Amino acid sequence: MIFARYASDPAVCHRLAWRRHGSLADTTEFLAFSDEQWRRWPAGPYLVFDAAGNRLLGSTGLAFESLTRASTGYVFARDAWGRGHATEALAAMIAVARDLGVNDLHAHCHTDHVASRRVLEKCGFRLEARLHEHVEFPNDQPGVKQDALLYSMNPLAG
Repeated sequence: MIFARYASDPAVCHRLAWRRHGSLADTTEFLAFSDEQWRRWPAGPYLVFDAAGNRLLGSTGLAFESLTRASTGYVFARDAWGRGHATEALAAMIAVARDLGVNDLHAHCHTDHVASRRVLEKCGFRLEARLHEHVEFPNDQPGVKQDALLYSMNPLAG
């Protein structure tokens, strides 16, 4: 489902910091990575389903750097874009982070990803910096570090 719904779609993955899945083996590797994150930390990647729980819409999650500092993000299938799912998922990750004692939550965003910037700002993230030649977006310009926007919520609002 992950592979077919979003992880292999070039349009979905264009401005993401992880390589688009070229095969089911890539998705299997992601699932193993997810299991490891959940073993090591109090949370990790989440799948997002529709309200009935029948249709995979995308994913979100927390990537811990320490017990009090984490990053978040989201990715959704094309047919889920523009329906408020990213905003809802990000709000849920803020709540989970707060409940887990995270006090520094941040996200990186491609400088041209206007929709993602709006979601971050709508959820209370502040633009902290433009990081020059900081992130590789392998589906956009493989092997090239590009500028990225750093958004943060620090301290995590109550």
